[in-house]
Amino acid sequence: MIVEKRIKEFEKLGFGMFVHFGLYSVMGKGEWAKRVLNIPWCEYLKTLDSFDPKINWAEELVLIAKEAGCRYITLTTRHHDGFSLYDTCGLNTYDAPNVCGRDIVKEFVDACNKNGIIPFFYHTLLDWHEESYNSNFKEYLKYLRKSIEILCKNYGKIGGFWFDGMWDKPNEDWEEDALYSLIRGLQPDTMIINNTGLSNRGELGHIELDSVTFERGRPQPINLECSPKYVASEMCETFASHWGYAENDFNFKPLEHLINSFAICRRYRSNFLFNVGPKADGSLRTIDKGALEILGQWSKLNDEALHIPEPTDIVIKDKPYNFILRNDNTYYLFICDLSINGNENVTIKKEFNCDNIFPFNKKIKSVCWLDSGEELNFTQNDSEININSKPFEYGQDFVVRIAKIEV
Repeated sequence: MIVEKRIKEFEKLGFGMFVHFGLYSVMGKGEWAKRVLNIPWCEYLKTLDSFDPKINWAEELVLIAKEAGCRYITLTTRHHDGFSLYDTCGLNTYDAPNVCGRDIVKEFVDACNKNGIIPFFYHTLLDWHEESYNSNFKEYLKYLRKSIEILCKNYGKIGGFWFDGMWDKPNEDWEEDALYSLIRGLQPDTMIINNTGLSNRGELGHIELDSVTFERGRPQPINLECSPKYVASEMCETFASHWGYAENDFNFKPLEHLINSFAICRRYRSNFLFNVGPKADGSLRTIDKGALEILGQWSKLNDEALHIPEPTDIVIKDKPYNFILRNDNTYYLFICDLSINGNENVTIKKEFNCDNIFPFNKKIKSVCWLDSGEELNFTQNDSEININSKPFEYGQDFVVRIAKIEV
Protein backbone atom coordinates (compact mmCIF):
# COMPACT_ATOMS: atom_id res chain seq x y z
CA MET A 1 0.00 0.00 0.00
CA ILE A 2 1.32 3.45 -0.95
CA VAL A 3 1.66 5.86 2.00
CA GLU A 4 2.10 9.48 0.90
CA LYS A 5 3.96 11.90 3.20
CA ARG A 6 1.40 14.68 2.66
CA ILE A 7 -1.40 12.42 3.92
CA LYS A 8 0.41 11.47 7.13
CA GLU A 9 1.29 15.13 7.72
CA PHE A 10 -2.37 16.07 7.20
CA GLU A 11 -3.42 13.59 9.89
CA LYS A 12 -1.13 15.28 12.40
CA LEU A 13 -2.89 18.63 11.95
CA GLY A 14 -5.81 17.29 13.94
CA PHE A 15 -7.93 20.42 14.17
CA GLY A 16 -9.03 22.85 11.46
CA MET A 17 -11.52 25.64 10.89
CA PHE A 18 -14.05 25.49 8.04
CA VAL A 19 -15.18 28.94 6.83
CA HIS A 20 -18.34 29.38 4.75
CA PHE A 21 -18.20 32.96 3.53
CA GLY A 22 -19.68 34.57 0.41
CA LEU A 23 -22.58 36.60 -1.00
CA TYR A 24 -25.03 34.55 1.07
CA SER A 25 -23.39 36.01 4.19
CA VAL A 26 -24.98 39.37 3.33
CA MET A 27 -28.49 37.89 3.49
CA GLY A 28 -27.84 36.08 6.77
CA LYS A 29 -30.12 33.17 5.85
CA GLY A 30 -27.61 30.40 5.27
CA GLU A 31 -25.44 29.35 2.34
CA TRP A 32 -28.33 27.71 0.44
CA ALA A 33 -30.66 30.75 0.69
CA LYS A 34 -30.76 31.33 -3.08
CA ARG A 35 -32.05 27.82 -3.77
CA VAL A 36 -34.06 27.06 -0.62
CA LEU A 37 -35.97 30.35 -0.69
CA ASN A 38 -36.34 30.36 -4.50
CA ILE A 39 -34.86 33.85 -4.73
CA PRO A 40 -34.74 35.18 -8.33
CA TRP A 41 -31.30 36.12 -9.59
CA CYS A 42 -32.36 39.75 -9.99
CA GLU A 43 -33.01 39.85 -6.25
CA TYR A 44 -30.09 37.71 -5.15
CA LEU A 45 -27.55 39.76 -7.08
CA LYS A 46 -28.56 42.88 -5.17
CA THR A 47 -26.35 41.51 -2.40
CA LEU A 48 -23.36 42.41 -4.57
CA ASP A 49 -23.79 46.05 -3.56
CA SER A 50 -23.33 45.14 0.12
CA PHE A 51 -20.46 42.68 -0.13
CA ASP A 52 -17.41 44.51 1.20
CA PRO A 53 -15.66 42.73 4.09
CA LYS A 54 -13.84 44.93 6.56
CA ILE A 55 -10.15 45.38 5.82
CA ASN A 56 -8.81 43.25 8.69
CA TRP A 57 -11.39 40.44 8.47
CA ALA A 58 -8.84 37.78 7.49
CA GLU A 59 -6.28 38.70 10.14
CA GLU A 60 -8.96 38.60 12.86
CA LEU A 61 -10.32 35.28 11.67
CA VAL A 62 -6.93 33.61 11.42
CA LEU A 63 -5.89 34.80 14.88
CA ILE A 64 -9.12 33.43 16.38
CA ALA A 65 -8.46 30.10 14.69
CA LYS A 66 -4.85 30.04 15.86
CA GLU A 67 -5.81 30.83 19.44
CA ALA A 68 -8.33 27.97 19.31
CA GLY A 69 -5.59 25.54 18.32
CA CYS A 70 -6.55 25.17 14.65
CA ARG A 71 -3.62 24.33 12.40
CA TYR A 72 -5.37 24.86 9.08
CA ILE A 73 -8.35 26.75 7.67
CA THR A 74 -10.53 25.72 4.73
CA LEU A 75 -12.18 28.73 3.05
CA THR A 76 -15.03 28.63 0.53
CA THR A 77 -13.32 30.26 -2.42
CA ARG A 78 -16.48 29.64 -4.48
CA HIS A 79 -19.74 28.17 -3.21
CA HIS A 80 -22.78 26.84 -5.08
CA ASP A 81 -24.05 30.31 -6.00
CA GLY A 82 -21.00 30.58 -8.26
CA PHE A 83 -19.57 33.76 -6.72
CA SER A 84 -15.77 33.67 -6.47
CA LEU A 85 -13.86 35.29 -3.64
CA TYR A 86 -10.76 35.22 -5.84
CA ASP A 87 -9.76 36.98 -9.06
CA THR A 88 -11.08 34.80 -11.89
CA CYS A 89 -8.73 36.60 -14.30
CA GLY A 90 -11.41 37.35 -16.89
CA LEU A 91 -13.38 34.10 -16.75
CA ASN A 92 -16.30 36.27 -15.62
CA THR A 93 -17.03 39.43 -13.64
CA TYR A 94 -18.89 37.57 -10.91
CA ASP A 95 -16.03 37.73 -8.42
CA ALA A 96 -14.85 39.78 -5.46
CA PRO A 97 -12.30 41.97 -7.33
CA ASN A 98 -15.06 43.16 -9.69
CA VAL A 99 -17.49 43.72 -6.82
CA CYS A 100 -15.46 45.24 -3.99
CA GLY A 101 -12.10 45.77 -5.68
CA ARG A 102 -10.29 43.22 -3.52
CA ASP A 103 -9.06 39.66 -3.82
CA ILE A 104 -10.56 38.11 -0.67
CA VAL A 105 -8.72 34.81 -1.13
CA LYS A 106 -5.36 36.61 -1.32
CA GLU A 107 -6.15 38.43 1.92
CA PHE A 108 -6.98 35.09 3.51
CA VAL A 109 -3.83 33.36 2.27
CA ASP A 110 -1.61 36.26 3.33
CA ALA A 111 -3.09 36.19 6.86
CA CYS A 112 -2.61 32.41 7.08
CA ASN A 113 1.00 32.54 5.92
CA LYS A 114 1.78 35.40 8.30
CA ASN A 115 0.46 33.47 11.30
CA GLY A 116 1.64 29.94 10.56
CA ILE A 117 -1.75 28.54 9.55
CA ILE A 118 -2.07 26.31 6.46
CA PRO A 119 -4.61 27.60 3.90
CA PHE A 120 -6.99 25.10 2.28
CA PHE A 121 -9.43 25.96 -0.50
CA TYR A 122 -13.01 24.73 -0.64
CA HIS A 123 -14.37 24.96 -4.17
CA THR A 124 -17.82 24.00 -5.39
CA LEU A 125 -18.13 21.56 -8.26
CA LEU A 126 -21.76 22.40 -9.00
CA ASP A 127 -22.70 25.95 -10.01
CA TRP A 128 -26.12 27.63 -9.97
CA HIS A 129 -24.89 30.74 -11.77
CA GLU A 130 -22.75 29.43 -14.63
CA GLU A 131 -25.14 28.68 -17.52
CA SER A 132 -22.94 25.99 -19.07
CA TYR A 133 -23.39 23.83 -15.96
CA ASN A 134 -26.82 22.84 -17.29
CA SER A 135 -26.54 23.70 -20.99
CA ASN A 136 -23.11 22.31 -21.92
CA PHE A 137 -21.52 20.22 -19.18
CA LYS A 138 -18.30 19.52 -21.10
CA GLU A 139 -17.71 23.25 -21.50
CA TYR A 140 -18.55 23.81 -17.87
CA LEU A 141 -15.86 21.35 -16.79
CA LYS A 142 -13.31 23.32 -18.81
CA TYR A 143 -14.46 26.49 -17.00
CA LEU A 144 -14.15 24.67 -13.67
CA ARG A 145 -10.62 23.47 -14.42
CA LYS A 146 -9.54 26.95 -15.53
CA SER A 147 -10.86 28.25 -12.20
CA ILE A 148 -8.86 25.67 -10.26
CA GLU A 149 -5.77 26.40 -12.35
CA ILE A 150 -5.96 30.04 -11.26
CA LEU A 151 -6.10 29.00 -7.61
CA CYS A 152 -3.16 26.65 -8.10
CA LYS A 153 -0.97 29.27 -9.78
CA ASN A 154 -1.70 32.57 -8.06
CA TYR A 155 -1.69 31.96 -4.29
CA GLY A 156 1.51 30.15 -3.45
CA LYS A 157 1.61 26.79 -1.72
CA ILE A 158 -1.85 25.46 -0.82
CA GLY A 159 -2.47 22.89 1.88
CA GLY A 160 -5.36 21.27 0.06
CA PHE A 161 -8.44 21.46 -2.15
CA TRP A 162 -11.81 20.51 -0.67
CA PHE A 163 -14.37 19.82 -3.41
CA ASP A 164 -18.11 19.53 -2.96
CA GLY A 165 -21.08 18.99 -5.25
CA MET A 166 -20.41 15.96 -7.43
CA TRP A 167 -23.47 14.40 -5.81
CA ASP A 168 -25.60 16.94 -7.76
CA LYS A 169 -25.00 15.08 -11.06
CA PRO A 170 -24.18 11.52 -9.97
CA ASN A 171 -24.55 10.06 -13.45
CA GLU A 172 -22.30 12.55 -15.26
CA ASP A 173 -18.64 12.07 -16.14
CA TRP A 174 -16.95 14.75 -14.05
CA GLU A 175 -13.60 14.09 -15.75
CA GLU A 176 -11.89 13.66 -12.41
CA ASP A 177 -8.66 12.45 -14.03
CA ALA A 178 -8.23 15.79 -15.77
CA LEU A 179 -9.07 17.85 -12.68
CA TYR A 180 -6.81 15.99 -10.28
CA SER A 181 -3.89 15.69 -12.71
CA LEU A 182 -4.06 19.46 -13.20
CA ILE A 183 -3.69 19.95 -9.46
CA ARG A 184 -0.93 17.36 -9.11
CA GLY A 185 1.03 19.08 -11.85
CA LEU A 186 0.83 22.52 -10.24
CA GLN A 187 0.55 21.72 -6.52
CA PRO A 188 2.07 18.24 -6.10
CA ASP A 189 2.07 18.32 -2.28
CA THR A 190 -1.50 19.51 -1.81
CA MET A 191 -4.24 17.34 -0.31
CA ILE A 192 -7.16 16.55 -2.60
CA ILE A 193 -10.48 15.93 -0.86
CA ASN A 194 -13.89 15.43 -2.48
CA ASN A 195 -16.85 15.45 -0.13
CA THR A 196 -19.06 12.38 -0.36
CA GLY A 197 -21.94 14.15 1.41
CA LEU A 198 -24.29 12.86 4.07
CA SER A 199 -25.21 9.65 2.26
CA ASN A 200 -21.74 8.18 1.71
CA ARG A 201 -19.71 9.18 4.75
CA GLY A 202 -16.24 7.65 4.76
CA GLU A 203 -16.57 6.20 1.27
CA LEU A 204 -13.43 5.79 -0.83
CA GLY A 205 -13.34 7.41 -4.25
CA HIS A 206 -10.89 8.26 -7.03
CA ILE A 207 -7.31 7.06 -6.52
CA GLU A 208 -6.02 10.65 -6.38
CA LEU A 209 -8.21 11.54 -3.39
CA ASP A 210 -6.20 11.78 -0.18
CA SER A 211 -8.91 11.84 2.46
CA VAL A 212 -12.46 10.61 2.92
CA THR A 213 -15.06 12.84 4.58
CA PHE A 214 -17.57 12.46 7.38
CA GLU A 215 -19.98 15.36 6.96
CA ARG A 216 -21.80 16.02 10.26
CA GLY A 217 -21.17 12.41 11.24
CA ARG A 218 -18.60 11.03 13.64
CA PRO A 219 -15.88 9.00 11.93
CA GLN A 220 -15.47 5.25 11.85
CA PRO A 221 -12.52 3.08 10.84
CA ILE A 222 -11.90 3.11 7.08
CA ASN A 223 -11.71 -0.18 5.24
CA LEU A 224 -8.50 0.08 3.20
CA GLU A 225 -8.20 -3.61 2.31
CA CYS A 226 -8.85 -3.00 -1.39
CA SER A 227 -7.23 0.43 -1.57
CA PRO A 228 -3.85 0.74 -3.35
CA LYS A 229 -2.95 3.72 -1.16
CA TYR A 230 -3.41 4.93 2.39
CA VAL A 231 -5.97 7.75 2.86
CA ALA A 232 -6.79 10.04 5.76
CA SER A 233 -10.21 11.05 7.06
CA GLU A 234 -11.85 14.26 8.22
CA MET A 235 -15.10 15.11 9.99
CA CYS A 236 -16.67 18.51 9.28
CA GLU A 237 -19.22 19.82 11.75
CA THR A 238 -21.38 22.92 12.08
CA PHE A 239 -22.02 24.78 15.32
CA ALA A 240 -25.67 25.54 14.48
CA SER A 241 -27.72 24.08 11.60
CA HIS A 242 -26.31 26.14 8.72
CA TRP A 243 -22.82 26.37 7.29
CA GLY A 244 -23.07 30.00 6.19
CA TYR A 245 -24.15 32.85 8.46
CA ALA A 246 -27.81 32.49 9.46
CA GLU A 247 -28.86 35.32 11.72
CA ASN A 248 -31.79 33.58 13.41
CA ASP A 249 -30.43 30.04 13.57
CA PHE A 250 -30.23 29.38 17.31
CA ASN A 251 -29.86 25.59 17.09
CA PHE A 252 -26.37 25.53 18.57
CA LYS A 253 -24.75 22.26 19.55
CA PRO A 254 -23.51 21.94 23.13
CA LEU A 255 -19.77 22.29 23.67
CA GLU A 256 -19.84 18.82 25.20
CA HIS A 257 -20.84 17.42 21.80
CA LEU A 258 -18.09 19.32 19.97
CA ILE A 259 -15.31 18.34 22.36
CA ASN A 260 -16.46 14.72 22.36
CA SER A 261 -16.54 14.75 18.53
CA PHE A 262 -13.00 16.13 18.43
CA ALA A 263 -11.79 13.35 20.72
CA ILE A 264 -13.56 10.61 18.74
CA CYS A 265 -12.00 11.98 15.55
CA ARG A 266 -8.54 11.40 16.98
CA ARG A 267 -9.52 7.86 17.96
CA TYR A 268 -9.64 7.09 14.24
CA ARG A 269 -6.84 9.44 13.08
CA SER A 270 -9.54 11.71 11.67
CA ASN A 271 -9.19 15.49 11.65
CA PHE A 272 -11.92 17.65 13.20
CA LEU A 273 -12.96 20.52 10.89
CA PHE A 274 -15.16 22.92 12.86
CA ASN A 275 -17.26 25.31 10.75
CA VAL A 276 -18.00 28.99 11.23
CA GLY A 277 -20.08 31.31 9.06
CA PRO A 278 -18.78 34.90 9.22
CA LYS A 279 -21.19 37.80 8.91
CA ALA A 280 -21.17 40.04 5.83
CA ASP A 281 -18.19 42.07 7.10
CA GLY A 282 -16.17 38.90 7.74
CA SER A 283 -16.46 39.01 11.52
CA LEU A 284 -17.66 36.15 13.70
CA ARG A 285 -20.58 36.23 16.08
CA THR A 286 -19.78 36.43 19.78
CA ILE A 287 -21.06 32.89 20.32
CA ASP A 288 -18.82 31.51 17.55
CA LYS A 289 -15.80 33.14 19.13
CA GLY A 290 -16.86 31.83 22.54
CA ALA A 291 -17.16 28.26 21.26
CA LEU A 292 -13.74 28.46 19.65
CA GLU A 293 -12.30 29.88 22.86
CA ILE A 294 -13.59 26.89 24.85
CA LEU A 295 -12.42 24.40 22.20
CA GLY A 296 -9.05 26.12 22.33
CA GLN A 297 -8.93 25.92 26.11
CA TRP A 298 -9.55 22.17 25.99
CA SER A 299 -7.20 21.53 23.08
CA LYS A 300 -4.34 23.45 24.69
CA LEU A 301 -4.64 21.42 27.89
CA ASN A 302 -4.42 18.22 25.85
CA ASP A 303 -2.35 19.33 22.87
CA GLU A 304 0.31 16.62 22.99
CA ALA A 305 -2.33 13.87 22.75
CA LEU A 306 -4.21 15.38 19.81
CA HIS A 307 -1.71 15.44 16.96
CA ILE A 308 1.08 12.85 16.72
CA PRO A 309 -0.28 9.86 18.75
CA GLU A 310 -1.49 6.79 16.86
CA PRO A 311 -4.60 4.70 17.62
CA THR A 312 -4.20 1.36 19.43
CA ASP A 313 -6.38 -1.73 19.52
CA ILE A 314 -6.40 -1.82 23.32
CA VAL A 315 -9.92 -2.50 24.63
CA ILE A 316 -10.94 -1.11 28.03
CA LYS A 317 -13.14 -3.46 30.01
CA ASP A 318 -16.84 -2.43 30.17
CA LYS A 319 -16.04 1.06 28.85
CA PRO A 320 -16.31 1.05 25.05
CA TYR A 321 -16.32 4.84 24.81
CA ASN A 322 -12.88 5.17 26.39
CA PHE A 323 -9.80 4.50 24.27
CA ILE A 324 -6.01 4.71 24.16
CA LEU A 325 -3.62 6.40 21.73
CA ARG A 326 0.13 5.89 21.59
CA ASN A 327 3.25 7.89 20.79
CA ASP A 328 6.35 5.68 21.15
CA ASN A 329 6.62 4.93 24.90
CA THR A 330 3.84 7.29 25.90
CA TYR A 331 0.18 6.28 25.92
CA TYR A 332 -2.87 8.48 26.33
CA LEU A 333 -6.06 7.23 27.95
CA PHE A 334 -9.12 9.18 26.75
CA ILE A 335 -11.92 9.13 29.31
CA CYS A 336 -15.09 9.74 27.30
CA ASP A 337 -17.64 7.68 29.27
CA LEU A 338 -19.99 10.39 30.52
CA SER A 339 -22.70 8.30 32.14
CA ILE A 340 -22.22 10.14 35.44
CA ASN A 341 -24.72 12.67 36.74
CA GLY A 342 -23.95 14.86 39.70
CA ASN A 343 -26.31 16.42 42.23
CA GLU A 344 -29.01 18.35 40.36
CA ASN A 345 -28.42 21.45 42.47
CA VAL A 346 -24.67 21.51 42.88
CA THR A 347 -21.63 19.76 41.43
CA ILE A 348 -20.29 17.48 44.13
CA LYS A 349 -17.95 14.54 44.29
CA LYS A 350 -19.79 11.26 44.04
CA GLU A 351 -18.71 7.64 44.12
CA PHE A 352 -18.88 5.90 40.74
CA ASN A 353 -17.00 3.28 38.75
CA CYS A 354 -13.83 5.00 37.66
CA ASP A 355 -11.76 1.87 37.01
CA ASN A 356 -10.18 1.57 33.58
CA ILE A 357 -9.00 -2.02 33.22
CA PHE A 358 -7.20 -3.16 30.08
CA PRO A 359 -4.51 -5.63 28.97
CA PHE A 360 -1.00 -4.18 29.16
CA ASN A 361 2.32 -6.01 29.42
CA LYS A 362 4.71 -3.08 29.69
CA LYS A 363 5.92 -1.73 33.03
CA ILE A 364 4.21 1.58 33.86
CA LYS A 365 6.37 4.36 35.31
CA SER A 366 3.67 6.95 35.94
CA VAL A 367 0.13 8.06 35.12
CA CYS A 368 -1.08 11.66 35.37
CA TRP A 369 -3.82 13.92 34.07
CA LEU A 370 -2.70 16.02 31.11
CA ASP A 371 -4.79 19.02 32.17
CA SER A 372 -3.36 19.33 35.70
CA GLY A 373 -0.34 17.04 36.05
CA GLU A 374 -2.02 15.35 39.01
CA GLU A 375 -0.92 11.73 39.43
CA LEU A 376 -3.50 8.93 39.18
CA ASN A 377 -3.57 5.75 41.21
CA PHE A 378 -3.03 2.53 39.28
CA THR A 379 -2.36 -1.14 39.90
CA GLN A 380 -0.60 -3.49 37.53
CA ASN A 381 0.08 -7.20 37.22
CA ASP A 382 1.70 -9.27 34.49
CA SER A 383 -1.23 -9.03 32.06
CA GLU A 384 -3.33 -5.95 32.80
CA ILE A 385 -3.50 -2.56 34.40
CA ASN A 386 -6.23 -0.69 36.27
CA ILE A 387 -6.09 3.10 36.19
CA ASN A 388 -8.44 4.81 38.59
CA SER A 389 -9.75 7.97 36.86
CA LYS A 390 -11.12 9.67 39.95
CA PRO A 391 -13.04 12.97 39.57
CA PHE A 392 -11.07 16.17 39.44
CA GLU A 393 -10.89 18.21 42.61
CA TYR A 394 -14.07 20.26 42.21
CA GLY A 395 -16.45 17.63 40.92
CA GLN A 396 -16.90 14.82 38.41
CA ASP A 397 -18.63 16.76 35.60
CA PHE A 398 -16.14 16.83 32.74
CA VAL A 399 -16.47 16.07 29.04
CA VAL A 400 -13.31 14.32 27.85
CA ARG A 401 -10.29 13.99 30.10
CA ILE A 402 -6.96 12.49 29.09
CA ALA A 403 -4.47 10.61 31.26
CA LYS A 404 -0.82 10.36 30.22
CA ILE A 405 0.79 6.95 30.71
CA GLU A 406 4.60 6.73 30.70
CA VAL A 407 6.31 3.37 30.26
